[in-house]
Amino acid sequence: MSYRSENYEKIAATLKKNFEKRQIDFFYCDTVERAKEQVLSLIPKGASVAWGGSLSMEESGVMDAVKNGDYRTIDRHRSSDPQEQKKIYGEIVCADFFLMSTNAFTLDGQLVNIDGLGNRVACLSYGPDKVIILASMDKLCTDVDEAIRRVHLMAAPPNALRVKADTPCSKTGVCADCQSPGSICCQTLVTRISRIPGRITVVLTGEKLGF
Repeated sequence: MSYRSENYEKIAATLKKNFEKRQIDFFYCDTVERAKEQVLSLIPKGASVAWGGSLSMEESGVMDAVKNGDYRTIDRHRSSDPQEQKKIYGEIVCADFFLMSTNAFTLDGQLVNIDGLGNRVACLSYGPDKVIILASMDKLCTDVDEAIRRVHLMAAPPNALRVKADTPCSKTGVCADCQSPGSICCQTLVTRISRIPGRITVVLTGEKLGF
């Protein structure tokens, strides 16, 4: 075990206590493969599963496993018709499980997420029965202010490139605190506590995932 891995294990012990104080379940896995197995172990066969845009879920292999597994998947991209998409979103908010990552999290167990449309943060705060969050330890921040700075500096610019957003950061690589129509930083959600105990589960891995 490397010094970094050993240190992550020690930090994870602290995070577990702090997340669970906020009624959020917590697991730490040293590798992405183990994190994937942990996520899938939480979802019973036959459950309805939806997701927000998550590079972490894609890179880990969770999305392929879900799409090819014995689950009822609800994909918001299955139709481009606005009326049909509205119906699909209604199914998503009533899903058994919602899969996502988090843009950042704090040492004291808070989740910080910034969205464009807001569908992801909406489902995190209310709707699906269970929310499973997969993220890597490099998204750890000391407090909410640092977490928001991290999103603007490290996550939003590459994500803007990924979704082909017409924003200043997609051109310069640097946040301009823009108010452009294509902004992907329209909604900011800080999750302090899960009102329903155990509704949210955080699975962290020591290996790099996402932005």
